[in-house]
Order: sequence, then C-alpha cells, then structure tokens
Amino acid sequence: MSDYRPIIGITMGDPVGIGPEIILLSLCKPSIYNVCRPLVIGDFQILDAVKKCVQSKLHIKSVKDPDEGIYKIGSIDLLNLSGIVPDKVLWGNPTVETGRAMIRYIEAASDLATKGRIAAMVTCPINKVAMQIAGSHYNGHTELLAERTRSENFAMMLSGNRLRVVLVTIHVPLKEVPSLLSEQKVLLTIKLAWQTLHERFGIKTPRIAVAGLNPHAGEGGMFGNEEKTIITPAIHDARNQGFDVTGVLPPDTVFYQAANGHYDAVVSMYHDQGLIPFKLIHFNDGVNITLGLPIIRTSVDHGTAYDIAGTGTADPGSLIAAITMAAQQAAYAKNK
Repeated sequence: MSDYRPIIGITMGDPVGIGPEIILLSLCKPSIYNVCRPLVIGDFQILDAVKKCVQSKLHIKSVKDPDEGIYKIGSIDLLNLSGIVPDKVLWGNPTVETGRAMIRYIEAASDLATKGRIAAMVTCPINKVAMQIAGSHYNGHTELLAERTRSENFAMMLSGNRLRVVLVTIHVPLKEVPSLLSEQKVLLTIKLAWQTLHERFGIKTPRIAVAGLNPHAGEGGMFGNEEKTIITPAIHDARNQGFDVTGVLPPDTVFYQAANGHYDAVVSMYHDQGLIPFKLIHFNDGVNITLGLPIIRTSVDHGTAYDIAGTGTADPGSLIAAITMAAQQAAYAKNK
C-alpha cells in the first residue's frame, strides 16, 4: 500500500450515538485502507468499550499526530481528545461532557484539514440537542464548519451514485422558506453546486436542474409567484454566466429525471424537498457534503440513532461511502 494514500480524519460524532459502532464496522474493511489512511478523532475508552457489542478484534492505537499512524488493516489509529468513562454514560443519553467532546472532535478535524495535516474530514453523526446541552449555538456540522473555516457562502449536497441534491435552505421551519429565498441565494447555490461537481467530482460540464418551490413549479403563478420572481431570474443569471442549468422544473418530476441520468444534480429549495427523494434511493449509502468550504468534508447521511446505539446493529454503509468519497475527492484535488 502506497504512502501516497490521503490521510482522512474521521470524527467519532456523538459518543453515545452510533458513531463509535459504525467506525469499528467500517474500518474492518480492506477497501477503506486501499484508498486512504483513516485517522479516527474521538475517544479511546468509548471505542474500546464498543468493540464488545460489535464483536470487533481491531487494535486501537493512540497517536498524538497524524504522521504517527501506521494505517494498516487490523489496527485503528486514534487521535484521543476526550476521556469519557463508559460506565458513567448511557447509550442514547447525551450529557454536557459528551456534547462538548463531539464538538471538540469536529473542531480538531477542521483545524487539521485547514492546515493540510489531513487531506479531508469525514464526520459521524451528531445531535443538535446535544450541541445545545453543551452550550453551542450551532444548528449542526455545516454552520459550525462554515464559521470555523471563515466561509461565508456554503451549501449542503447529498450525493449518491444515482442522485445528487443541493439545498438552497437547510434547517429552517417550512413556513419560513419562502421569505428566505432570494435570486442571489438561488444563484449562489447553483454556482456552488457547479463548482463542486466540476472541481471535486471531475465532471467537465455539469448539468444542473432547478426545482420549483410550489406544486407544478407554480403553474404560471396559480400556485405561487416565487418561480417567476426569484427562481427563474436566478436561472437566467446562471445561464448568462455560462452554466448549464435547466428549470424551473416541477418538483414531482425533476428527481425522477435526475435519478435516471438526465442531470448531475438538482438544486432544491428546502430540506425535505430534496432529502425525501434522495433518501428513498440512497437511505443506506448517501453522503452529505458541505459545499463552499476550503476543505473537503463529507459525512454520513443519517442521525445518531439513539434508539439502537450500543446494540451493534447499526449499518455502516453511509460511513463507508463517505470515507470512500472523501478519499476520491482528495486524490482528485491533488492530481488535477
């Protein structure tokens, strides 16, 4: 195995969620070590305790620096950043200590990626309530990483081998979506989607579809005017700047078309509009990507699953896909 494999930092996520389990289940796969050098950023005692519930025989080795890792199958290289005592926490029950720990993992990985010490970061799931318990004002990974990396313009992409969606608005109440849309915000999302598809996926001329906000894309104004006043002008601006953009398309057909190869990504106006069709297809292997950051960040496309944490039944498919995608994007970025 070549030393040129990129070092990928993997944050453990919420210590009392399924993050520790899916890490152990993923890092027993030789395919991961074929494409990267995985560095776990988390808690030694928690990972060690989880070995029993997933019947893992992996050796966990603490390192103080990414360059100290051996990165060989059968052993996990860990940057140990907390000292949580397993007997003092309960699966599915976050505390101030576990909340602060999961934030510490993210901040450390972000800083390492920014400094070029790791080629990309992959994040296991966190819980927004747990963040608030720990005193954080962030709604999730995306907002924390954007501020940490001083990124003003960012967006969320969900990616699979059949469908990619990019969100104009993310974690906001549905009733607030229309007031948060603007021509500038839609245009910016289109441009971020194009840039990521071109620079990190290697698509020479990305084809982007834009979904309407309202049923039937407004039906000529019968069901809403946002298509006429906001979305269509943004599409015209994007076309004038040379982007291959199609729309405004009815939300009830555009995802089917994209999943069948007509488009490389769909720009969606709000969270559930994009995630419902995406998860219908990619529930177990979807990857969350943050666009607009100066670093590569991928993530699992699921939550902490408190209800099954500690049972050893979690599916590692999304994490395996996220690590693989991060490694591919890091290699592409290095070689382009």
